[in-house]
Amino acid sequence: MVLAALVVSMFMAAIEMTIISTAMPSIVGELGGFSLYSWVFSAFTLMQAVTTPIYGKLSDLFGRKPIFIIGIFIFLVGSVLCGFSKSMVMLVICRLIQGLGAGAVQPIAMTIVGDMFTVEERAKIQGYFSSVFGISSVIGPLVGGFIVQYSHWSWIFWMNVPLGILSVVGVILFLHEGVEKQKHAIDYTGSVLFFISITSLMIMMIQGGVAWSWTSPQMLCLLLVFIMGSGLFLKQELRAEEPMMPLQLWKNRFIAVGNTATFTSGALVIGLTSFIPAYIQGVMGNSAFIAGFALTVMTVGWPIAAWAAGYLIMKIGVRTTAVIGGIAIFIGSLFFITLDPAKGAIWAGAGSFMVGIGMGFSNSAFMISIQNSVQRQMRGVATASNMFMRLLGSSVGAALLGGVLNLRFKSFVLSADNPLGNAISVNSINQVLNTSETNQIPARELHVVQQGLTIALHSVYWGVLALAVITMLGTFFLPAKQKLVETMKS
Repeated sequence: MVLAALVVSMFMAAIEMTIISTAMPSIVGELGGFSLYSWVFSAFTLMQAVTTPIYGKLSDLFGRKPIFIIGIFIFLVGSVLCGFSKSMVMLVICRLIQGLGAGAVQPIAMTIVGDMFTVEERAKIQGYFSSVFGISSVIGPLVGGFIVQYSHWSWIFWMNVPLGILSVVGVILFLHEGVEKQKHAIDYTGSVLFFISITSLMIMMIQGGVAWSWTSPQMLCLLLVFIMGSGLFLKQELRAEEPMMPLQLWKNRFIAVGNTATFTSGALVIGLTSFIPAYIQGVMGNSAFIAGFALTVMTVGWPIAAWAAGYLIMKIGVRTTAVIGGIAIFIGSLFFITLDPAKGAIWAGAGSFMVGIGMGFSNSAFMISIQNSVQRQMRGVATASNMFMRLLGSSVGAALLGGVLNLRFKSFVLSADNPLGNAISVNSINQVLNTSETNQIPARELHVVQQGLTIALHSVYWGVLALAVITMLGTFFLPAKQKLVETMKS
């Protein structure tokens, strides 16, 4: 019964990452604020990344049960407020609250499993959790598209309430833990410095060249805050008793290479899931449901490849399996830089499927190589570092690629390619993404805005290609350590 409650909570948090993708064009169409589009994704993942290690240590101090329940409660409050949002700024703030709660769900659920089951039993339980992520990833975009098409987007947030209540009731009634309090030095200073540094960087990437010029006082102040904050963060991590991100782990080549490639692949995936719907709905004029299908094929290929990777790693080794994944990601990214309305959503879906295949192979290889390259007592923190880098990559990727889109569209507005001059702006995209208002836009204006959006999104896809190249190169730098595979076989 506890496992069932945990599965429900994991499903609730996992689907939140994908269900909003196909709803975003409709949300922007109603609330406006397209320049804050990527913040809706970044706010959630950034807060989740920062709070994940803190919740893990709090659960050691005060027990899994109360911290897990508090996290679910905060997540549900954020979900309800998201549904009531009347502006994009309010939605971003509420997504921060959601992420603050979501940071407790995944790490504590995994910790509870570790407390309840033996090592032999955990392998089967991990299969359940992997299925939850696979299923939520597959149906998330479809459910989001269905809700937007037949109801109101606010229900993508409100549907969390019954799931969260069900999970909390299950944990309260059936989880009986004996709390063995341990002395832990929680790295609050490191967490705050990390949050300040990364947030400054994200604001620079999104607002630079759009709201503020690159040489404006605001940008220079943010750059200074980022540099100083990063330096203080690294200094804090070196002296902290239990650092938020143990830097000595990065001396391990498996961890350094695997986490770096995981960071770039996380940024790549969030870029596609964030902006594919904008292209299919805003440029191609298709429905949110079709956009959901284009994303779904990525999450079909992912679990299939992850399952196959387990067998391939035993046969051909970790690095070769990772390289296959890196090449598939690169090939998938080529579909998007060649995407145009004439090719239709099927072309985007084919690219998504290839990227999903690549992610399944490479991420499985990275995780297995990281876990088997450290001693058992370091395995937990090594695994957490990989999860952390994926979340961080998602946060930075959404901000970076969102900044590219805003900057490129603004340059289009100011260029000779725009015959309407100041009659259009970044906010003109709001109407284009709102399918109910598309018919009210003059045909010429609609064509020009779609042309600018196409150019801007292609710039985003070139960014995705660059991230794919870095990820692919990272797979080649994994050590070819035969002993790793032999250890797994034994």
